[in-house]
Amino acid sequence: MIYKNESRKENNKGESKMKKKTAGIHHITAIVGHPQENIDFYAGVLGLRLVKKTVNFDDPGTYHFYFGDKEGKPGTLITFFPWPDAYQGKIGNGQVGVTSYVIPEGSMSFWQERLDKFRIPFTMTERFGESLLVFQDPHGLNIELVERKEGELNQWEFGHVTSDVAIKGFGGAVLYSSFPEKTSELLENIFGLQRIGREGDFIRFQSPSEIGNVVDVKITSSGRGIMGVGTVHHIALRAKDDNDQLEWKTSLESNGYRVTPVQDRKYFHSIYFREHGEILFEIATDPPGFAIDESLDALGKELKLPERYEKYRERLENKLMPVEVRNLDE
Repeated sequence: MIYKNESRKENNKGESKMKKKTAGIHHITAIVGHPQENIDFYAGVLGLRLVKKTVNFDDPGTYHFYFGDKEGKPGTLITFFPWPDAYQGKIGNGQVGVTSYVIPEGSMSFWQERLDKFRIPFTMTERFGESLLVFQDPHGLNIELVERKEGELNQWEFGHVTSDVAIKGFGGAVLYSSFPEKTSELLENIFGLQRIGREGDFIRFQSPSEIGNVVDVKITSSGRGIMGVGTVHHIALRAKDDNDQLEWKTSLESNGYRVTPVQDRKYFHSIYFREHGEILFEIATDPPGFAIDESLDALGKELKLPERYEKYRERLENKLMPVEVRNLDE
């Protein structure tokens, strides 16, 4: 559902000037448990493509999986650090509480039947006039599916998940903020998202894109979150390129946020900051993308390592659990 409106601000000369805006969500990164269970669910059940199998650049003994559409485009990417022996976290304030995915119009019954097939409990609810299919992944992350017309079809097909029903990308996210008014100010006044309105416990914001474009802020407390398995580590918003990212960095710092130096994540460049509602945000560049070290046809098939870790490949491969993408419909 797209709401059209233009946010403008007046400069000192009275001329109308467009407010700087992010296109929306680039990716969401979460902590999960066993890596094979993670792949089975997001590739085998939800039909997403494993577009990159690498390691946590800051902790190379841990996998970092990226799932998305056929090309792994920004706005479709969910990424995971699997910690198989870690403690269970608690979803709450200071975190992304719910990850929302967009599915094509008319595909809700397919997904209800698919979740039933894999014995995944679900409920139906409604928010801002949209029906939501609500369930959890094997490690406790909250997920919603919502039908929307906007967004191109995902051309990746796997198992019984064909393009006409496949997840297109993010519908958005629900933020559980420790200080919802502060988080709302960030989204509207700095990132340029349009405030759509309030319904019950939620305030909705929207970016100009068709995918990854909706952020709901929960204005009631969910109790303090505890990082661990089954929680979101951070949410990343999009920057068009390196220059755009530096402009965001300058804007944030001028508004009192402490922003990290630029980090080279190989497939994009990143900056991080923790906003006043205690949620960790990243701003990630759209380029260079995942075809930088694999062809489109080969995405996700091999373990890819940053150059500085290549000399440790044998050691890392022996330490990391063997995993594979399995067709669970066979």
